[in-house]
Amino acid sequence: MSVVEQYARAHIVTDADLIGTEQPAVPVVLRYDPEDDPRTVRVGLPDRHEWPIARTLLEQGLRAPVGSGEVRVWPCGRVQAVVEFHSPHGVQVVQFDSKTLLRFLRRTYMAAAQPVTH
Repeated sequence: MSVVEQYARAHIVTDADLIGTEQPAVPVVLRYDPEDDPRTVRVGLPDRHEWPIARTLLEQGLRAPVGSGEVRVWPCGRVQAVVEFHSPHGVQVVQFDSKTLLRFLRRTYMAAAQPVTH
């Protein structure tokens, strides 16, 4: 099984967005290592923090609001999805294009289906 890593652009939603100032897109790394944990994907944010998310939670959140522990995911309109991360330091809200997350999830399922070769 191979590691899937996909670079994406996302918007960190801040208070400035509420007053009409859209923030520029930031680079995000989506990562899946089936040997580390086949049920989890990781989202690497620009602050160098990597958040683990249950792969099924991310997938379900593209269709309807879901949450578990420190992570919430929900669709935002027809083409975007929001992932909200909670920590003792506050909340980070990240907005993705849904097709980016769908493409990544599809690649993780293909990687998980590959036979192990040594």
